[in-house]
Amino acid sequence: MARKPRLHVPHPPARPGDEPDFGYVDISEAGAVPRPDFNSRLRDIERSLAFEMVRVLDDDHAAVGPWHPHLDAHDLQVGLRHMLLTRLYDERMLRMQRQGLISFYMKSTGEEAVSIAQAMALKPSDMLFPSYRTQGLQIARGRNLVDLMCQCLSNSKDMCKGRQMPVMYHWARGNIFSVSGNLTTQFPQAVGWAMAAAIKGEDNIAAAWIGEGSSAEADFHHAMTFASVYLAPVVLNIVNNQWAISTFQGFAGGERRPFSARGPGYGIPGIRVDGNDFLAVYAVTR
Repeated sequence: MARKPRLHVPHPPARPGDEPDFGYVDISEAGAVPRPDFNSRLRDIERSLAFEMVRVLDDDHAAVGPWHPHLDAHDLQVGLRHMLLTRLYDERMLRMQRQGLISFYMKSTGEEAVSIAQAMALKPSDMLFPSYRTQGLQIARGRNLVDLMCQCLSNSKDMCKGRQMPVMYHWARGNIFSVSGNLTTQFPQAVGWAMAAAIKGEDNIAAAWIGEGSSAEADFHHAMTFASVYLAPVVLNIVNNQWAISTFQGFAGGERRPFSARGPGYGIPGIRVDGNDFLAVYAVTR
């Protein structure tokens, strides 16, 4: 006898305030994922890269495997300094928000490598379309922290002249687009910029960041379709922190397969990478 259809409602393993359980996250061994040739066909790599997890740093903090970028000591020190500075800036600004000095702030704790490693791997002329947890992009490209603070304070030196919420920075000279309070708008904007760069024959690419919950928005699918059809030179990042602000990742479709697996469905390579691993993020971006 055929079973009656039943509505499935994703159920998180823990609610806010409970002991977190991330046992459902499938994590590959460091160094276990092969690094294919740069010109490999999508059908030859889609399973391994979209479903496995690229990791370079093992549990003993040693760099192993084919994705090891072999950065020199100076670059490693610069990356570490940027990540530490981002965390210190976050902590200071959150204290200001809790004291009522600013109205709104979003920390990027645990996601510093996502911004810093990618910013260091990209060229200064590449255009960045950030989300509100990627303030590390500004720091990695040399933005003065006082400028960022003034924007959050909405004072006379606010770059946005009071027209944006706190943390909605922009920096034209640094090739960083304005942060948007509306989810996912940066994805189609990045694809459009990349298409324009290709039309002009420029050797620059665009990169954009969203959280996993934003991948349920229509703008995500519009951007993926245009990027696939027109072969736009763009890197589209989904940062999965499992929960985001209010909803479990399952509500955005993250229960059965990783978000990186959505790429091949559009004809776009998808690579799943450990966002806490600076070296892995750098290598995958390059």
